[in-house]
Amino acid sequence: MIHELSLILRKILNDPSLPEPLKSAQIAFDRPTDPYNPGQRTVNLFLYDVRENVELRNNEPTYQRQNGQVIIRQPPLRVACSYLVTAWPAGATGEALTLQEHQLLSQALQTLSRHPLIPAELLNGTSLEGQEPPLPMVTALVDPQKNLSEFWTAVGNKLRPSFMVTVTIAMEAFAPETAPTVITQRTSIEQRGLPATRETFFRIGGQVTNAAGVPVVNAIVTLVEIGLLATTNVDGRYNLGAMPEGNYNLRVQSGPTVQNVNITVPAPAGSNYNVQLP
Repeated sequence: MIHELSLILRKILNDPSLPEPLKSAQIAFDRPTDPYNPGQRTVNLFLYDVRENVELRNNEPTYQRQNGQVIIRQPPLRVACSYLVTAWPAGATGEALTLQEHQLLSQALQTLSRHPLIPAELLNGTSLEGQEPPLPMVTALVDPQKNLSEFWTAVGNKLRPSFMVTVTIAMEAFAPETAPTVITQRTSIEQRGLPATRETFFRIGGQVTNAAGVPVVNAIVTLVEIGLLATTNVDGRYNLGAMPEGNYNLRVQSGPTVQNVNITVPAPAGSNYNVQLP
């Protein structure tokens, strides 16, 4: 994923509509150790820091119902990738060389700062496509925890003008889990210290389908004895509750079609509250 992000940044800086000298500069991802002499005009993006973005951390899993099961996805790891951007001029000497470096750096800064988010069209066909929330890109933000003079000392080179660009991506750390759909939920209430006052209630859920197995939307599901009522959603699913333990008549109506089913709450092992209309 990170390599795809690097290639997307290269695409942004390889836009043919950009002015010279940036337009003809190569975009590299080299470690700028001494000696570093790319031999041609270059804008270098060195990936020097990868860490979790704790401000975007999310601990809530998502649930997707599919074929009578629930797919549980743990939240992705939000990873901040920081690049150090430097410019390396060529084809000049003396002050002209220095000014070309400044011009390259300013053009790269202008180009990247136009994008607070990675453009969606550049994500097509990559593993980064469709990530939510969209990928934020922060350009030239000063991070007090990062000392650039220490960085240049660490790579054995001399301090030179630079700026940082940081993009946060979502990285799946856990494989999805599949679990059966919960059809009965039990809740018990009692006065503290008085077990004799305990009352137990249940919520039930199921799916309504037609004879072809297609979910029925907006069917009315009624627990006749106590008058509980629900309407099926786009997946044909409904939830009813709360109710005490017992035997009930479950009535399902869709247009002129009515189906009555005898149910037991809680459901015996191996049974459910799904209803198929004729």
